[in-house]
Amino acid sequence: MDPLSHAAPAAVIRPGSRTGRAPGPASLARCAGTAGPPTVRGMSSPKTPPRPGPDRKRHALRRLAEDIDIWVATTSADGVPCMVPLSFLWHEGTIWMCTRPGNPTAANLRSTGRAVLSLDGTRDVVLIEADGEVVPVDAMSPAEAGAFAERLWDVRGSDAWVALRCVPRTVRAWREENELAGRRLMRDGAWLV
Repeated sequence: MDPLSHAAPAAVIRPGSRTGRAPGPASLARCAGTAGPPTVRGMSSPKTPPRPGPDRKRHALRRLAEDIDIWVATTSADGVPCMVPLSFLWHEGTIWMCTRPGNPTAANLRSTGRAVLSLDGTRDVVLIEADGEVVPVDAMSPAEAGAFAERLWDVRGSDAWVALRCVPRTVRAWREENELAGRRLMRDGAWLV
């Protein structure tokens, strides 16, 4: 028998506490400022019906407008994968990011022209397959560069950065198993909903 399987819960002693007992669910809820269990962003209960396509599209577009970071997966010409988080700007249907010219993400995008991008969260998935290219930061339009500077940082006039321009070809969005059907919102660059 594993002696740890019958171990008593560890005592939690907070400053000012008069006992060494572990807090119960009610006191944990009061401490957390919530009356129920913790929630995960985007997580739906098993009874929540799947969202219709237009709602998923609105949600995906809102996340693209509001989120700051995105996971970027690329592969080299010989198939070596690379995945990194980068800050991004969603501007007029294009995802803009910047990185150092010699970083693997830039090298991979130069050689393959493809990337898979994902907004954070496994219970609120927005997964994007995109055509991409590496461009000098000075090749960004004044509107794009200005929006990037306002949201993230100003890269204009710098040789230390290159811009990554990714145009979505496929967008899929879902939260739970009940939303797997109908998760494809865009195909071949055209919205389906």
